[in-house]
Amino acid sequence: MPSLRPRAIALFLGAAGAALIACGDAVAQPGEQRCPVPAAAAGGPSNAHSRFVEANLNPPAIRPGARPHSLAERMRAYDVPGISVAVFRGGKLAWARGWGVRDTSTCAPVTSDTAFQAASISKLATAVIALRLAEQGKLGLDQDINRFLRSWQLPRDPKLAPDGVTLRQLLSHTAGLGIHGFPGYQPGAALPTPAQILDGQPPANTGAVRSTQPAGGQWTYSGGGYVLTQLALSDVSGIPFDALAQRELLGPLKMTRSAYAQPPSAAILADIASAHAGGVPIPGKYHVYPELGPAGLWTNAADLARLLIDVQAAAAGQEGHRLSPAMARAMLTPIKGNWGLGPALYSNGARRFGHDGLNEGFQSSMIAYVGKGDGIVVLANSGQARRLIDEVVRAIATDYGWTDIAAPAVEEKALTHAQLIEVAGTYAGGGLSVVLKARPEGLFADTGGPQPERLIPLSTTRFFSEIMGIVAEFAPDYSSFDIVEGGPPIKLVRTKSEGSQPERRR
Repeated sequence: MPSLRPRAIALFLGAAGAALIACGDAVAQPGEQRCPVPAAAAGGPSNAHSRFVEANLNPPAIRPGARPHSLAERMRAYDVPGISVAVFRGGKLAWARGWGVRDTSTCAPVTSDTAFQAASISKLATAVIALRLAEQGKLGLDQDINRFLRSWQLPRDPKLAPDGVTLRQLLSHTAGLGIHGFPGYQPGAALPTPAQILDGQPPANTGAVRSTQPAGGQWTYSGGGYVLTQLALSDVSGIPFDALAQRELLGPLKMTRSAYAQPPSAAILADIASAHAGGVPIPGKYHVYPELGPAGLWTNAADLARLLIDVQAAAAGQEGHRLSPAMARAMLTPIKGNWGLGPALYSNGARRFGHDGLNEGFQSSMIAYVGKGDGIVVLANSGQARRLIDEVVRAIATDYGWTDIAAPAVEEKALTHAQLIEVAGTYAGGGLSVVLKARPEGLFADTGGPQPERLIPLSTTRFFSEIMGIVAEFAPDYSSFDIVEGGPPIKLVRTKSEGSQPERRR
């Protein structure tokens, strides 16, 4: 079981924390102004809610008497050139707009139409397409995926997957396949076919997608499984995946600024965000991801809001959407841990679903309620944007009273050493482990980094990891904790109490 090393969890959780990722060589210091602030009108219409976001950003823990930060301040502090935000209420888009610039070399502003790479959010859209074809009888959720593959076959592992792997397992990351994610390719570089990606053959730059754990046995995130899904969908439909996505999802939902085209089409290129590291565009402006199913969607926040609204409506029992009510509910039902058929699922408080994303120079997050038509989408053109995204989400959630999505910022809570000892122990889950130790000066997490990190108490059961940028909420008896902000909702279960060997019993 790997430790919760900062770099590893940064990749796993969507790069939690700007300080954890060093990509490229910045030509300016964080916080330095590279472009003039665009005119407010460039980002789209403003209203009282968007203006609240512009003036009220906070981390989870605040110092006594601290004033809120402005959005402009935080974008400079975190070296995030531009963001695209959408908010929906009652099943309708409430507002959407952009802030900042889409490219610091041209200083062109982010508009309400600017397309960003959605990164792993692509998986949720791919899952909807897959479930549509399952409803059409083109492939089965619980049959060996090889039955539906025409152009390639997944080598069967007689020990780990004697009966093959299923679409249900692929969508829920329980197929036991390897290859977590993909680095992408420079524009103009030779691109591998899906079969070459799956076999790890040149020009693919990742290893072969094969069984590494028992199929159906546990949850292990696999972007490779979504490439396999992509290929199966193309094979059973008889058309390329990008065309299939346009026919089955993007066109019907009027997601006019969205496409799985890699590299981008001329229409997308007309208003596109460049990928940034350290506040400057990466070489080539963006990476190309032929791994369309897991990582290849270009889109904006408003278009993703339309997708989430459609899933919400179907799950609420409304007919005439991309999925039937029964299939939408199946999508939002946990398979293993906090994961459904595509989305991450949040069960603390009112039920919610969503996904995060990280491609080279892009970061994204979206979350929506299951039982009502409300939610938030944020896209950014920086690989170090997680902290900013979380603070934008917190501001929106505070403004609308959506405390399940993000609790309002609070001052650090003073806990006794005896209370911290109750929390301390070893926790593991989702392929991660962390040791929490109670010291006189506070609770510290040993994540495998150079120094243990002090966790800031927000309550007796809620703690903020300032370096990692995540919020953990513990069960009342401290038998487990869930990551509830700053990354996917991974549950880690206590395996040992501090200073003891046997499993903790209460």
